[in-house]
Amino acid sequence: MKGMKHLLLLAVFVLQARCQQKPGVSMSPDIKHIYFGDMLFLKCDQTASGSPVKWYFNNQEQPSLTNETQKIAVATPTHSGIYQCESNGEKSDTFPINVLDYIPSASLTIKTGQPVVRTGGSVILQLDNEGGLQGWKCFVNREGLTKRIALKMMIDSVSVVFQPKRMYIQETIFWCTDTPEEHRSNQITVRTSAKDVSLEMYPLPAVVGESLTLKCLVWGTDLISDTIFYKDDKIILKGSSPTYTIADVTESAKGRYKCHATFTYIKQPAGAPYQVVSDNQDVFVQAPPMKAVLSERIGLMCSCPDCPSESHYRWYNKRDDQLWALMDSRGGLIMPKASGTYACRALWNNGKSLLSKGYFYQPLITYILTSVIVVLVLLGGATVALFYKKRNTTGPIYEDVPLRSRATGDDRYEALPKGAQREGEYDTLHPEEPGRQRKEGEYEALKKEGMTGGEYHTVKMEGAVGGEGGYQALKKAGMTGGEYHTVKMEGAVGGEGGYQALKKAGNDRGGVPNSGNRGRRWR
Repeated sequence: MKGMKHLLLLAVFVLQARCQQKPGVSMSPDIKHIYFGDMLFLKCDQTASGSPVKWYFNNQEQPSLTNETQKIAVATPTHSGIYQCESNGEKSDTFPINVLDYIPSASLTIKTGQPVVRTGGSVILQLDNEGGLQGWKCFVNREGLTKRIALKMMIDSVSVVFQPKRMYIQETIFWCTDTPEEHRSNQITVRTSAKDVSLEMYPLPAVVGESLTLKCLVWGTDLISDTIFYKDDKIILKGSSPTYTIADVTESAKGRYKCHATFTYIKQPAGAPYQVVSDNQDVFVQAPPMKAVLSERIGLMCSCPDCPSESHYRWYNKRDDQLWALMDSRGGLIMPKASGTYACRALWNNGKSLLSKGYFYQPLITYILTSVIVVLVLLGGATVALFYKKRNTTGPIYEDVPLRSRATGDDRYEALPKGAQREGEYDTLHPEEPGRQRKEGEYEALKKEGMTGGEYHTVKMEGAVGGEGGYQALKKAGMTGGEYHTVKMEGAVGGEGGYQALKKAGNDRGGVPNSGNRGRRWR
């Protein structure tokens, strides 16, 4: 009897041992809903140390997955399905995963700090939920161990800022959720590095079609003279800029990145600059989930064809390089009153779409006013320029008097009639006598009939051609009255710039002759 009891006990122990050897699949962090972009770890439990592990996805063996723990760096709907692991010939029960094709309704962001901190450092996080944060709590996951973070906030708070403890683990995951875990925030992953140089990037995974910026950061200084960026240990960029930007992310952007920085801590160091290479950072690329679309109609319109029908919309704006600021507008159509860059997203009960692309908008009235101001400024400038141009222009000393034009001949002007003059007397230049050629620089005597007294002279000014600058007497024949002179101006040569004697018949009051400008009059 005793022997039978021993056999029965042995059989029970063997069966229990076999049952205990059956592996099982567990997930960390243990979250109720899995959203697009989450980081997950699947572990095959209760396996003997060093035993090989097989993984199955939707009943298909995955030959490339042989480790006890598998990491899903960026969850997407393609990861949805049934998982199993096998160890020592024993296969686990099925473990289902369903990844939602959108992001959670609440937002968790890094308010102060960087996604990569020095070992022993920390960051300041901010949680926002427009539906309120009453009953919400946050969690931190380090190496598979999850702990709760106590939050202090008002009952009606929609935003709260908190600082977790110092981080010494290479990778730490943060997220927040309400009490029934029906609503939660996105995850934030913070990594640590002991090096003075780190490669910084946006803490959320890169999205296909969006831009991605990597920055080479040096702790304690920004005096970086040269940087080298690597992808999978191959150089992709060398230069003086500490940033590397991928304008349009594709699947090929996925990989391991690092940077090499040449830097100093003071502007003129005595020794050679420092050169340090950062740790590798993984860049994960995900296909875009549900995303809002912004278009301009009468105003700005937001839409999301793939989002649930009960969705409503929220609007954001920013100026220059500022962060997106939440606006009060909730409808699908808005009429902005100010110029700026705008974006929108769709929200529903437990999720939201990605933010639309930013769109610069300028109201029509602002555009018209701007155009009018530009036109007025241009007209004002042209008016001022024209005013100063007229003010600085020197006009002629003598007024040109138009003469009656001849129909033919080289000289198209003829002398004004000298009889019955209304506004004083007019003197005309005497044309050269026919048959006689006047020598260059020569002056011809004025003809004066019936005049007595006075002398006529020609005055040769300094620099005139022919003569030494003296005076030459004019012919006198019974002249009376004042003296008449013709003046040859400095530099006048020959007949072009010279003066000719005037014909003056019957003038006995000593009138002043024309000073050599044809067709001008003196008053």
